Amino acid sequence: MSRKNNPLSDPSRRSAQTQMVHGGGMRSPHGETSEAIFMSSGFVYNDSKSAQDRFTGDDPGFIYSRFSNPTVEMFQDRMALLEGAEAARATASGMAAVTTAVMSQVRAGDHAVAAKALFGGCRFVVEDYLPRWGVESTLVDGSDPANFAAAMRPNTKVVFIETPTNPTLELVDIAAVAEIAHAHGATLIVDNVFATAIQQKPLELGADLVVYSATKHIDGQGRALAGIILGSEELISGDIHTIIRQTGPSISPFNAWIMLKGLETLELRVNRMTENAGRIAAFLAEHPKVRRVMYPHHPSNQHYELAMRQMKGGSTLVAFEVDGDQAATFRAADGLGVILISNNLGDAKSIISHPATTTHQRLSEEARAELGIGPNLLRLSVGLEDPDDLIADLAYGLDQV
Repeated sequence: MSRKNNPLSDPSRRSAQTQMVHGGGMRSPHGETSEAIFMSSGFVYNDSKSAQDRFTGDDPGFIYSRFSNPTVEMFQDRMALLEGAEAARATASGMAAVTTAVMSQVRAGDHAVAAKALFGGCRFVVEDYLPRWGVESTLVDGSDPANFAAAMRPNTKVVFIETPTNPTLELVDIAAVAEIAHAHGATLIVDNVFATAIQQKPLELGADLVVYSATKHIDGQGRALAGIILGSEELISGDIHTIIRQTGPSISPFNAWIMLKGLETLELRVNRMTENAGRIAAFLAEHPKVRRVMYPHHPSNQHYELAMRQMKGGSTLVAFEVDGDQAATFRAADGLGVILISNNLGDAKSIISHPATTTHQRLSEEARAELGIGPNLLRLSVGLEDPDDLIADLAYGLDQV
């Protein structure tokens, strides 16, 4: 009997873990086990009519790797299966994904609403970049959905949020904000990088587009840059595809291949890292030199009930405030022996950063204070090390305070 008769030959019947290993796969005539890297800028047509048909779309084959490539398509298809999206487009970085997604939904004279608590680069796109092109923007406190409703205008075309937020891990109610956005005819874009598709499904909660810096958990080993946008076929194949095709924020086939390899172990890594993060959050919450711990699934979190409803797991990130000033906070970070000081996240290696002087340093002191990004705040991306080693490392660092 042919393998094609097996019900599991239909990708829609497979679990998420199986999709991350096999989803979207295509093989060359050589029948390779590992996905091939098609490092080619262009593709050959059998004849002139074939070339014409490719450009008109009558032939669905590949044209040019700026916007269509077999390895990139495998990554896009696999991510769409994992996310439960109809389509996806990969980009050269997470910020390329954010910028493309937001810019695709607006024109001069439109208006955008976003939560104030955003990664520094994302906030730049909303607060500084959009107005350069005639798109006004309004930033609101995302902790209360009513703030989004109050900010909506007749010309509001896009609402942008990240949840949990970077770096304080505050939560935004995706379902509530989606309802508000749709009531005003706006598109809701969710940056889901902290939660990952393993722990949170924004499309199921009403989001229209989901964006990721695949550089983070999807690669998971600090090797390559990538981003991806996911959503309906209409949105992805429309202006989003056009912007990528015409302006070129394109991912390389090699980086797409790295992301494919990362997806094979994504669930295993994220679940282990989340388990580690939960233990570390509990440890930090009881430490006398920690003023406050921020972790979605810790009972002390102000949005704990929303986190339990919206997120399957509490994330691989933990933020905490040292009971001291910036100098004391630096001593705590500098005393660590296992945890690295860097600004990446989602890596197999645990990484700590001081947002006020790194990722969010371009914000004014007043803006940082409003977001809770004080001089004593540290953001910890929890990796795959032994959690007992990580806890001992943090204990030693905090002893230096």
